[in-house]
Amino acid sequence: MTATRTPQPGTAADRSTPTGSGRGPRGRAELARIRRGLRRRAGRARRRARKTLRALATRGVRTWRSSLQVRIGAITMLLAGTVVLIVSMVLFSQIRDQLLDVKRQAAIDQVQAGVVYAQSEVAGIATGDAASVRATLARTVNQLLDRGGAAGDFDVVMIYRTGDRDRPATNRRPLYTALPDDLRATVDAGSQASKYDMVPGASGELRPSLLVGAPVSGDATGPDRIELYYVFPLQQEQESLSLIRSTVVISGVALTLLVVGIGVLVTRLVVDPVRQAAGTAQRLAEGQLEERMAVRGEDDLARLATSFNAMADSLQRQITQLEGLSQLQQRFTSDVSHELRTPLTTVQMAAEVLHEARGDFPAHVARSAELLRAELDRFEALLTDLLEISRYDAGAAVLDSTPTDLGVLVARVVDGMASLAERHECELQVTRPADGVLAEVDARRVERILRNLVGNAIEHGSGHPVEITLAANRSAAAVTVRDHGVGLSSGEAQHVFDRFWRADPSRVRTVGGSGLGLSISLEDARLHGGWLQVWGQPGAGAQFRLTLPLVAGDDLTSSPLPLRPVKLRRAGAHR
Repeated sequence: MTATRTPQPGTAADRSTPTGSGRGPRGRAELARIRRGLRRRAGRARRRARKTLRALATRGVRTWRSSLQVRIGAITMLLAGTVVLIVSMVLFSQIRDQLLDVKRQAAIDQVQAGVVYAQSEVAGIATGDAASVRATLARTVNQLLDRGGAAGDFDVVMIYRTGDRDRPATNRRPLYTALPDDLRATVDAGSQASKYDMVPGASGELRPSLLVGAPVSGDATGPDRIELYYVFPLQQEQESLSLIRSTVVISGVALTLLVVGIGVLVTRLVVDPVRQAAGTAQRLAEGQLEERMAVRGEDDLARLATSFNAMADSLQRQITQLEGLSQLQQRFTSDVSHELRTPLTTVQMAAEVLHEARGDFPAHVARSAELLRAELDRFEALLTDLLEISRYDAGAAVLDSTPTDLGVLVARVVDGMASLAERHECELQVTRPADGVLAEVDARRVERILRNLVGNAIEHGSGHPVEITLAANRSAAAVTVRDHGVGLSSGEAQHVFDRFWRADPSRVRTVGGSGLGLSISLEDARLHGGWLQVWGQPGAGAQFRLTLPLVAGDDLTSSPLPLRPVKLRRAGAHR
């Protein structure tokens, strides 16, 4: 006994049945979800395709720009392909015309011989007897087919015309209806004519053929005329032309590839030594002074390698000599600086005693004691700067980075330079954010940079106010020091960080610096991974900008402050 279960409403069987052939709310929602999924997939596919195409295009452009061998190969292929294509087209056209001309001339000769034979056969035709006409035409057609000819396979159509009525005779009936009207009109006018056309073949398909027609006998103006048409299939010629075309194409491609291969090979023979020279030069630039090129043969490339090696030998000797001189100079500077420390300390102690007792001396002796102390202080500053430069030259400078509030640092520098500003009747104007600017820096070195910049601005500011501005963004902090003095030309700005360089050598230095302050400041900024830059314009003053990363070791990409003063930029824009 078999039990039958009837699904109840709301069961799984009922829910699985589509409602309204998928047109209910649930079916529409499902259809919309499927469409959205298909659109998302199509969008992802398009994005992937665009990304792939962009990557391929970028790689192709990069390869084109970076590889001389690829460019020469592509240009050679383009030029060789163009030449081979033109030559192939001209050659194929000449072969085709020659082949068809030979075929046409043989066909015309055969038609003329056939016309003579047909005239002899139809000379005694009984024009009034339809059966006699048909028999004569059929016999003539068969005899013409049996005669053959030099033009190859052919079909024959003969037409006996009485007024407007045609009585054709042919070995294949479809040929009569396939004769072109313009060809028949020319032959009907009493002239021989030929034409290339598509006519049905033995199996009914259209094939290219040469049709030649000529009048056999009769007066062109009379009621009775006989026309003879030969149909020469061009299948053999077509196969020959196809074979020739394939041969020309294959030969052209092979010739193009051969030329490209030769071009790439020759280019490689030339480019490889150049690449080797470039690689050797790069390794030389990286400090591997013993690198040399291999010399093979006695050709131009061998002479290039020999000259390159000679240049490398000369560079190695000069660089080694310069390194020796540099090390000697560094050692001399360091040794002299250290050796002068001890006598300088002794002389300073004596000068301090004389300076403290200057009240007991005559006026000129007291003044000499003051000058002696001032010059000894300047000499000590010079020795300190020389020692610092020698540390940088020896690569022994170490950065001690700690989180520092740059606003507090700027305020300390301004307070320390206040007395010097008062002596020069110069006002120090400070602009900084309300919130602190915290950066991981070596406070001692940054303070030294700012003291040098502010001191130079006071000295060259001609009594005008010196503007000090502090700003920061997410990754960097910057301090600008702006004066309104004599300014700098573009040529002077390029040398302002050189050691012992002065814009005007005849000018008396009032601050008492050593001439190494800006050089040391530049090295301090580089040690932080920062920038120290200058802008100047004669008569408009100068502005120095120090840019430092907020986090030690980060790379700088921009500065929070412009190098050129904002007011000057706005004035130029208004003009």
